[in-house]
Amino acid sequence: MAKIYKKSSGDGTLALYLGKRDFVDHVESVEAIDGVLKVDPADLNGRKVWVSVTCAFRYGREDLDVIGLSFRKDIWMQYMQIYPTTCEPKPANTVMQNAILKKSGEQGYPFTFCLPTNLPCSVTLQPGPEDSGKPCGVDFEVKGYIAYEADNPDEIIEKRNTARLIIRKIQYAPNLLAAGPKVDVSRHFITSNRPVYLEASLEQELYYHGDPIPVNVKVNNESNKVVKKIKISIYQTTDVVLYSADKYTKCVLSEEFGDQVNAMDTFEKEYRVTPLLANNREKRGLALDGKLKDEDTNLASSTIIRAGMDKDILGILVSYKIRVTLTMSGGSLLGSLTSSDAIAEIPLVLMSPKPAGESVRNRTCPSVLAEHEIL
Repeated sequence: MAKIYKKSSGDGTLALYLGKRDFVDHVESVEAIDGVLKVDPADLNGRKVWVSVTCAFRYGREDLDVIGLSFRKDIWMQYMQIYPTTCEPKPANTVMQNAILKKSGEQGYPFTFCLPTNLPCSVTLQPGPEDSGKPCGVDFEVKGYIAYEADNPDEIIEKRNTARLIIRKIQYAPNLLAAGPKVDVSRHFITSNRPVYLEASLEQELYYHGDPIPVNVKVNNESNKVVKKIKISIYQTTDVVLYSADKYTKCVLSEEFGDQVNAMDTFEKEYRVTPLLANNREKRGLALDGKLKDEDTNLASSTIIRAGMDKDILGILVSYKIRVTLTMSGGSLLGSLTSSDAIAEIPLVLMSPKPAGESVRNRTCPSVLAEHEIL
């Protein structure tokens, strides 16, 4: 039997079981959340047992909630009564549920939740070195709890009567990818009759976290200036759309290359760059893929949404771009006073590869950009 995740309540009345903590968003559908809640009814004293799944967005320090300032917004919540059982129809048990029920006996109760397709994926905003408490971002939680009513704001539910597990809603890269983007720019100068032409392109539209990204650079320098160096930078843009119009852009990679291109000369080269979280640990507010306790993560994956979806409910939108900069120097007496840069920007999509064993989807799709919108 595969690994099982378990969390018990403080008083030992509840035990929450899940077969996994990562649930895949396939854009058109999301994997169902299936689990089992074991209940000891001896100390319920007329109360009922519930299970809920909550998608929440935290955008402030957790300790400020104590003084009456709430910086948490529930985006979506669904709950069901586990004990006493109800007459509502239930789906057939999964293999994992049946395996746990054999061990838990009559005290085990299966549950299944179906997430809507318009919810955001799990995203964590990296805290600063001096920040403490739960980080900001979008997270999902499965909770078993004891209460008279499912969602009564006046009822106090004690922590010892709850069992919680954080889960993640994630997206994997599609199976088939189209050719990558290409951008052509020209830069004119006051002291030159002719421009410099810059072309930047990628071989494919999407790359995996941790893999080198080959950036193709072509230069046709028809000006009287010299390209002194070439700089490649990758920027992450985080758009917080749920509660404000905040947008943050942070550089996650910057590398300079000493290649020069003389006046009236051409140049072509492929540069390989790799943006890594390991090189950006100190950047506060950087968007990361949702993190589980004691597990590492990576830079946040690019956001993929269905065409026509309301972006406001997604909470945090993440996108990337590559910037290629030609640093120019003057070929005249004015020297650096007349220097300027030629800049080309191309979109980049970063995602995690689909693990072995995951079902194959979108096989007939020639391009993820053609079917869905990638930010």
